[in-house]
Amino acid sequence: MQEILFEYEMHPTTWVYISSLLIIGIYFKFHRLFSVRNLDLLGLLTFSPGLLLIAHGQEQWGYNWLFVVSGLFLVRLLIDPLMVRRPLLEPNLSASGLTFTGVALLVFLTANVLTVQISESDLEGARRWEQILARKAAPEEQALAHHGPGYPLFYAFADLSRRAIAPGDGSQPEGGLVLQRATTRATAVLGHLAVVLGIVLIGYRHFDNVQTGVAMASLYLLLPYTTQMTGQVDHVIPAALLVWAVASYRRPVVSGVLVGMAAGVIYYPIFLLPLWCSYYWRRGLVRFVAAVVVVLLFLTASLAFTSESFAAFVDNVQLTFGWTQLSLSSADGFWEFHGQAYRIPVMAAFAGLSASLALWPAQKNLGTLMGLSAAVMLATQFWHAQQGGVYMGWYLPLLVLTIFRPNLEDRVAATAVSDSWLIPFKRNRIARLRRRVLRRAAAQARRRH
Repeated sequence: MQEILFEYEMHPTTWVYISSLLIIGIYFKFHRLFSVRNLDLLGLLTFSPGLLLIAHGQEQWGYNWLFVVSGLFLVRLLIDPLMVRRPLLEPNLSASGLTFTGVALLVFLTANVLTVQISESDLEGARRWEQILARKAAPEEQALAHHGPGYPLFYAFADLSRRAIAPGDGSQPEGGLVLQRATTRATAVLGHLAVVLGIVLIGYRHFDNVQTGVAMASLYLLLPYTTQMTGQVDHVIPAALLVWAVASYRRPVVSGVLVGMAAGVIYYPIFLLPLWCSYYWRRGLVRFVAAVVVVLLFLTASLAFTSESFAAFVDNVQLTFGWTQLSLSSADGFWEFHGQAYRIPVMAAFAGLSASLALWPAQKNLGTLMGLSAAVMLATQFWHAQQGGVYMGWYLPLLVLTIFRPNLEDRVAATAVSDSWLIPFKRNRIARLRRRVLRRAAAQARRRH
């Protein structure tokens, strides 16, 4: 970037100021000053001081700040199913202006990914995948020090791209480190692109408003967190999987595969299963559970084929499925400055919250599925042992979708989910036209209110 735009540098603090002003100017509803939308936008901006404190070395204050703001948003997400009135509050910028802004932000985000200094934790994924393919065991403490539990499945693309360029004899090329960085950055770029396209698709297909989809995607790109953590592949790839799982909710098999992959990548989406199973209870439960189980069995089988011994296989399984999270000796971040024994009641409360979502609310629709999924992924930050609170990407796209969503009470599994394994639910042309007319009438009613 320096070779094209001379002396170009966007400091995180500067971007916080600029992006905050842009977000307020584009999305803030000045004629409805005390609306929930405005409070949500101000709440999103309050994450920025915590991230800046951590970036400038004041980690204890930064993590405390993030935990307080995350707690407020957790309460907000848990009461979201009670907010029945969802008026359509369009952005202050036109659809064409939002599209141009979103594309420009995506270009600069890509440039930022290509020029940002890749951290050792990002490169560790590609190196760990090389060790897995070579049937070499890695110290458990080294993996926990950066990422926590999970399986490095999302580094497969990076490693395959690197091997396509590497010599045929399998030796490490002289520019191996450069290639590792390039493929890691490519994975991050594809992850952000998948998140943006998934958000736009949800706005178009499920919110019946493409302008809302573009507005949500632009807000995600504008947020200071996205720019500050732009190259962190372990932040963005799980977010992309969860966004596309929501986008494919009509097809339980596809959603089950994506949720299972996310659970394999970072382990924590396993706690989404009570919520998602409850949603598919009336239709699609068997297909969803079968897809999740197949993916998890595939991951376990791949660990068996790539472990050098049975003991290494057991260690890898424990690491993948979160058994190591019960340890109180490897925490950093928030729990580095506080008594780690207090994580135990927090973990118990989280388990109770995750299980209770199978029963409440009794009638679940697409809106509750999005909002409560964001709540579960946000709640994981309170007991995540490695930099808990910083991994906002796991829930931030779902949080943005919840903030902008309309009333989705009609998107229940019994009527919206496909009744076949792979073919989408078919409707005749008259039914589709009738549904389109009803959607337009509902959108006009929301505009009037």
